Parts: sequence; structure tokens; C-alpha cells
Amino acid sequence: MKFEEYRNQVEKINVSDYVELLNMGRKWKKIEVRPYDIKVGVIGSASIQLIVSVLKVLLCKYGIYADVYEGEYNGISMDVFDSESPFYRFGPSYVIVIPDYRDIRERAPDILADGTKVEKAVGSVAGYYRKICDTIHKKLPNCQILLSDFVEPVEDPLGSLGGNYLFSQSQFCRQVNLELIKYRKPFVKMVDIDKLAACIGKTKWFDESAYFLNKSGFALEYIGYFCEAFARQFDACMGKVRKCIVLDLDNTLWGGVVGDLGYEKIILDPNDAEGEAYIYFQKYLLSLKNRGVILAVCSKNDLKNAKEPFEKNENMILKLEDISFFAANWDDKASNIRVIAKELNIGLDSMVFFDDNPTERELVREFVPEVQVIDVPKDPAYYVRALDQSFCFEWNQITIEDINRIQSYRDNAARAELYEVCDNYDEFLTKLEMQVCWNRISDVTVARFSQLTNKSNQFNLRTQRYSDAEIEAMRHSDQYELYTVSLKDKFSNYGVIACVILHFQDHYCEIENWVMSCRVLKKTVEKYTAYKMIEAAEIRNVDEIRAEYILSKKNSMVSNLYDELGFQNITETENKKEYLLTKEKFCALQKRMNYIMKEER
Repeated sequence: MKFEEYRNQVEKINVSDYVELLNMGRKWKKIEVRPYDIKVGVIGSASIQLIVSVLKVLLCKYGIYADVYEGEYNGISMDVFDSESPFYRFGPSYVIVIPDYRDIRERAPDILADGTKVEKAVGSVAGYYRKICDTIHKKLPNCQILLSDFVEPVEDPLGSLGGNYLFSQSQFCRQVNLELIKYRKPFVKMVDIDKLAACIGKTKWFDESAYFLNKSGFALEYIGYFCEAFARQFDACMGKVRKCIVLDLDNTLWGGVVGDLGYEKIILDPNDAEGEAYIYFQKYLLSLKNRGVILAVCSKNDLKNAKEPFEKNENMILKLEDISFFAANWDDKASNIRVIAKELNIGLDSMVFFDDNPTERELVREFVPEVQVIDVPKDPAYYVRALDQSFCFEWNQITIEDINRIQSYRDNAARAELYEVCDNYDEFLTKLEMQVCWNRISDVTVARFSQLTNKSNQFNLRTQRYSDAEIEAMRHSDQYELYTVSLKDKFSNYGVIACVILHFQDHYCEIENWVMSCRVLKKTVEKYTAYKMIEAAEIRNVDEIRAEYILSKKNSMVSNLYDELGFQNITETENKKEYLLTKEKFCALQKRMNYIMKEER
């Protein structure tokens, strides 16, 4: 069976259908042999055999063919602290660590323990798991660790009193989780399984009989949900993230049809149950916008009628300034979504569509299959749950650039007005008063560096993805220099908009990775960046700079970038170009880099 055939079968299975997932796990070996995409180690306190089986299945759903190491039952210490263990010989690039609350129950503080003793007990348990992660990182510096938090148990000898004392079993478990988050290092990602178990219900999640029989950490019927939580993290690590939600209006943001009722009579009254549900949904959307998700409108409506509620209805939570693109016309929504993607300069696969009309949803599914379409319930009271439980905005981190991104889209209107009064494009760039800054990666910018490196697709010369652990390892290596480029103009502070990885070997420097945000295309930032890369190479006194372009599905826009910059094309195949720049030409090429911006140091 070919991988894509297997993947298509998996995509049809709901994560709740654990029987079918286990059946597909048994068929996994029938996949035609092909190179593995990643190597994953799974180690845990409880039984993990079935977890490994289903995890491989669900990774296939995301297009990831993984070679997976299965640790022994309760074998975390054995695998991690033995430097010659099979785990290290396997050499995973990702490790999933699955602890169990039963591991720490006996280490909880005594009843009536004071705050100091509780703090010491919490530090001891959290410190042990930090030591596990640190040991893995020391042995495998490029390895990214996904650590499950502890699922808080149902039972507590103190009963309801447990909520009043820090020494109680339930509060102790919570404090350990918080301690792990508080001191989390970049090469560790926490996966919130406690929240998953809470959503399902702890009394359903735990199956004591299954634990005593086969040491299963949770009820088998939820294994799909458990493995999906980890599989989504891998999908985000591979750069597949959604960042824009496209919203219908009538019966989606408010009740009724604004064209019939008028802005003042749409159902949006906080004293009405249905109106309150729509307000609740708008508040959730505003919270998404505040974390950096782009909001766009796509409505079959007259533009004036569609905007009136945002402008005049006092119960509207969302305002026009919260919407980055507003499409209200009578064109089909699939076509409008393509227009929105083009205007925002984002990929269709980074978009989510939310519309109460099932016909419109099916049209988008058919004609814009890259867009994730949410199954919207009939009752607006459940809109938030439907969107939240779709997990469509799973990101690896949140940065200040995410939060500022929305403002930069809003400021595009002011830039457009400025452009209209300029005689030519160079004059427009000059009047933008751009200021640019080239810096080595720092503790402050490392999260953004990782995010931009893994999310950028169009301006990405090689489309190489790196885990946080790999970036940390390069950051502390003498062979690598990692740089960021920040930009601001008279309207917005874009923050970090470009990232560069330079690899120094013997007498030459290789541009291992170069990515840039599409929001700043055609602003001569690429020329400034090339100038600074040559400058960095000169400082290291290398004889040449080597670079390459590797074709992907989305980066054709930079296929000739090195040619345009003046690099010498030395070899070319259908999917790859290799370039060389000798030391003798460094200075001459720098003189060609005419960037229209002021360097801020």
C-alpha cells in the first residue's frame, strides 16, 4: 500500500473511532517502504505500546511518515540515564515523554505540611523531570522534547477539602505542572493532556480496571484524542499553521439577516439568550485576534448593510478595525476567499472558514480544499466550542510580532493612500521612512526566529524546518551564526521580519536558511539582508559564499532571487539551483544592494 493511499484512509477516520484507529495501526507495516520523515522516541511510565501504534497512524494523517521508538513500560529512567541505551542508539529527533500522576502520588507532601515543605516537594518532582529533559538534550542536542503534563487524578483523600490546602494531592499535582511550565526550556514543549482529560471528563478518562490489567494510563477509547494532541504538535513543528479565520455575518456573528432587519434589529441583545450567544462568540473571536489571528469577513451582502452593525450597533463586540479584510458582495465565497488570501498575501492553507450555511461550507470544501472548514452547529451557543475544539490555531509559540501583525494589516490602507500621492515607487519607499536592524539572535528573538523559520513558505529559499532544540544547538555552535532583521516604518513596527542561518565551514560560508515575511516584500529588505550576509562573511574572512535555492510548492517567487542579487549560478537542475560568490566579488556585489531604508543600530 502506498503512503498516500494509507493516508487517505486515515483521514476518513474520526479520532473517537479508536477501534478503527487500532485496526489501521495493524496495517501500518503494509505501507510501501519509503524514507522516514522523522524519528520519534516515545517513553512513558504507563503502557505505551498502543499509543505508539495509533500515533504512527495519526502522524500519517498529517503527511508524516515516522520511525518510532517504543520505550519499555515504566522505562523512562532506564532509557534516559543510561547513555548506552537503545533509546540513544535509535537517535530520535523528537521525544515524547509521558509521565503518570501515580509516579508522584507517593512523593506528595504530608498532611498539614507547611508552605516550605510543599515547595520543596514540588521542586523535587519537577526537578526530576527537568533533569530527564536536560539529560536528553545533553545527549541529543538537536532533539525536541514534547512533555505531557500530569493529569490531575479524580480521587483525593481530603475530598472537597483538597481545594483549600497546597499539600493536598490535587493541588500538589497542579503545582508540579505549573513548576514545569515556569522553568520550561526552549527545547521542551508542554502538551496539555490535563485539559484534554478535563474536557472529556476525568471519571471517563481514567479506567482503573485497565490500569490494573495492562497499566494503561487512561481509558482505551480516548487513545485517538490523546495521540491527536501530540500529532497536532508535530504538524505545527513542520510549519503547517493556520493564521486567518474567514467569517460569515448573518446568523454567524449575529442572528437574522441584516439586509432585512437593519443593523438595529439584528439578534445581538445581551438580555436575550440567543443574542448573548452571538456576543459570546464575538468575544472569543476578539481574543483570537488579540493573540494574532487575522479576522476576515466573507459575506453575501450589500457592503453598506454589512458594515452598519460594526459601525452603529452598540452591542457589537467586534469593530471594523478588528477586521483585516472585509468582503461583502454577491460573488461565490470560494472566489472571495481566494481574493482575501491574495490581498492578505497568505496561503489558502493558512485559512479557516466559519459559516452557518452548510451549502456554503460544502462549496468551499470542494473548490478551496486547502482551507479548513469548521462544522458549525445549528445552535450559536455552541459556536465557541466548535471552533475551540477544532484546534485549528495550534501554534508552537506566540510572539509580539503575532500581536502586532493585525495593526500592520490595518495600516496597509494608510500605505495605499501614501502610494497614490507618490510619483514613483522609490519615492513611496522613501516616504515610508523605513528603519531596519540586523542583529544576532537573542533570548528575546529566539521564539520569533523559530516561528518565522517554520511558518514562512513563499520567501523561503530552501524550505528547511528546524525544531527549537535544533535552533538552540546552532545558536551555541561556533560553526553557525543566526541573525534576525527587524523593520519599522512611519505606520507600523513589524518587528522581526527575516531570519538568516549562516553555516561556516573551512574556507567558505553557506547560507543554510533565509526566510522573510511576505508582509514586507518589494521593500528592498532582501537587498539589505544580502548586504549584511556578505558583511558577516567578510568578518569571518572566508573565501566564498555558497547558496542554493530548492524548489517547493510555494516558493517559486524567489526562484531567481540569487540571480537578481548578482550571485553566480554554478549548477542547476529541475528542482535546485546552486550559487557561488567569491571573495573578490564581495565588495562589488555589495555596491549593487541599493536598499531604501535607514539602518538603526
